[in-house]
Amino acid sequence: MATVLSGAAVAKPFIADLKAATAGYASTGKRAPKLIGILANGSAPSESYASWTRKACEDVGIEFELRRYAEALPGYDPEEDGLGMYEVERGIIEANADDTVDGIMVYYPCFGTQHDQYLQQVVSPSKDVEGLNFLFRFNLYHNQRQVNPKSLTANHFASLASTSRIPYSDGAKREQQRVKSILPCTPLAIVKILEHIKVYREAPFGEQAAGKTITVINRSEVVGRPLAALLSNDGARVFSVDLDGVQEFNRRRKSKDQANGTHPHHNVTKSKHTLEECLALSDVVVSGVPGDKYRVPLEHLRSGVVAINFSDGKNFGDGEGVKQRASIFVPNIGKATIVMLQRNLLRLRSYAALE
Repeated sequence: MATVLSGAAVAKPFIADLKAATAGYASTGKRAPKLIGILANGSAPSESYASWTRKACEDVGIEFELRRYAEALPGYDPEEDGLGMYEVERGIIEANADDTVDGIMVYYPCFGTQHDQYLQQVVSPSKDVEGLNFLFRFNLYHNQRQVNPKSLTANHFASLASTSRIPYSDGAKREQQRVKSILPCTPLAIVKILEHIKVYREAPFGEQAAGKTITVINRSEVVGRPLAALLSNDGARVFSVDLDGVQEFNRRRKSKDQANGTHPHHNVTKSKHTLEECLALSDVVVSGVPGDKYRVPLEHLRSGVVAINFSDGKNFGDGEGVKQRASIFVPNIGKATIVMLQRNLLRLRSYAALE
């Protein structure tokens, strides 16, 4: 029978750290860190998430302000009032320019995939608590764990050429110039869960998940693909499953043609394995198919598997079946995700002082 682990249990030590950090600001007379939520639709899940974000921020001493735009406003008429995306864009730009705002989160989906991806790039990297800006995504996929804090407000696209040639070995000079890059909060929360349950082990950089096989059912650009990249960069063999089939992510080893010893990052290849075969091979199965209809075929799960659900639906059913096969079952990760977002907020606040 599986042990059921909640996201709240994983979040607990991070919450204590957040409270200590915000208390430090208060004790020195500095303003509390401030997070702005941008709400562009009135859907029940977005409203619920906004309410939950507010409570979570109040609990740790972070100021939270929800700003409603366009479709979120009562009586909004897209034909009469204009396209809502431009209202949201203006709101993000205003928050970017506001020195009292330390972080911005947008409650997606807003206006469809292409428009939403554009809005993700409008958010300044210096305030991107969700880690969705191109600068952070580039770093993640190229396994660059650090960033120059000055690039967060500069023309970060122009800095990518130098970013890709960061030395592999850490040195004192580099450490003075660079800080940790921001990672997307949901994939990061899943990694922290795996650290909590010791799937990740203490090992040299890039080897923490070596020897583990992990299936991720979801290949979205927000969660599934960055998660597969993170896990494979840390040494895991990862099967990434989506509607178009199965891809395999593996960490690329250092090779002679990698100039300056840059961090080796993942390779992606098309896999001939079926979902069922992937499940039978996997030590960990992470599923995030949205909606209430999808179910992981539990009969193919390996005995003793770690099963993690990050969908808003119940990808593993009511939990009773998966608990018969799994060693650990995580039915939701919400509280771990919001804590990672808050952690990103405090990091960005500290980075601003280094610019």
